[in-house]
Amino acid sequence: MKTSSSRLVELDFFRGLVLLVIVVDHIGGSILSRFTLHAYALCDAAEVFVFLGGFATATAYLALAERRTEAVARQRFFVRALEIYRAFLITAGLMLLVSAILVALSIDAPNMTTDDLDDFIAAPLAGLRDILLFRRQPYLASVLPMYTFFALTAPAVLPLARRKPWLLLAGSVALWAVAKPLQGYLPAVEDAHWDFNPLAWQLLFVLGVLARCQPVYQRVSAHRFGWLVSVAALGLVAAAAWYKLFIETTPLDGEYKQNLAWFRALNFVAIGWLVANLIRIGLAKKLALRLPWIGLVGRKGLLCFVAGAVISLVVDSLLYTATDGYLNIPLGLLADGVAIGALLLVARASEPLSRMLSPRLRMSA
Repeated sequence: MKTSSSRLVELDFFRGLVLLVIVVDHIGGSILSRFTLHAYALCDAAEVFVFLGGFATATAYLALAERRTEAVARQRFFVRALEIYRAFLITAGLMLLVSAILVALSIDAPNMTTDDLDDFIAAPLAGLRDILLFRRQPYLASVLPMYTFFALTAPAVLPLARRKPWLLLAGSVALWAVAKPLQGYLPAVEDAHWDFNPLAWQLLFVLGVLARCQPVYQRVSAHRFGWLVSVAALGLVAAAAWYKLFIETTPLDGEYKQNLAWFRALNFVAIGWLVANLIRIGLAKKLALRLPWIGLVGRKGLLCFVAGAVISLVVDSLLYTATDGYLNIPLGLLADGVAIGALLLVARASEPLSRMLSPRLRMSA
């Protein structure tokens, strides 16, 4: 299950796959996005991304604590939080810069951060302050403040996950339950909000940590009635797909995603259980070994996320302008190919790009 560097090849594979999906999902005219998770489920790649983030955090923390000490692991994740914060600032700046360039080229598309750009131009110091304090989170940079919070809490979460998992789970569920009324206390400019409420999304991060620290899947699946859980998970996935494909065909209210609605979390858990079965029988590892370029994207996760944000914004805006917002299959497929190819090139050239952006801008933790 591990590479020579003690990395889980399946983890890198799924992280890379999710990053590729996130890129095409944020291209409005994408053809591939018509077949990704959000098209037939009540959740999308965001749930997978956060869960895998928790799993990866636990993997890195435990490995470092075993090789060195708990103190070293705690210090590493404080540094990690600073790295993610820096990546947020870079991404936010790039969102504004790309939008400014597109505006200068007379390109107008719905995902451009024109409102943030206008406010920043009108009051640069106030705009910079708002970004530094997370009060303003331009477009795809909005997921990173949540991850900064997760990295800061990792030293408290991991010991609980190992020694008192039920207490951690109960606390996480309780916080998720009150996340919506508490979101008003998160820093934000007037008439704005966090696209991802970290008080709610921490539930999936904690589930990822627990999945790594506790043998829940192994124990349940080994039970003589464990197959019933897989049957129930398959039923939930099928019911959600039926609802999405034939009943509620329009996009769900964004508030459900912002505060991680229960049905989104439940749908993801069911999908995750079925995927765990594929991992157990070795299918995921075979795919990972046959498609190493996807794992490469996963290994360079933070850098590829920043690059993917820029790629999706540029490709989406150009495609929208070229098609006047209408679906065009040939151009949509071309846009998908360009976006995926560009992200793979970034992963290939990650070392010089990493040195240019920051010597520590990596997902190796």
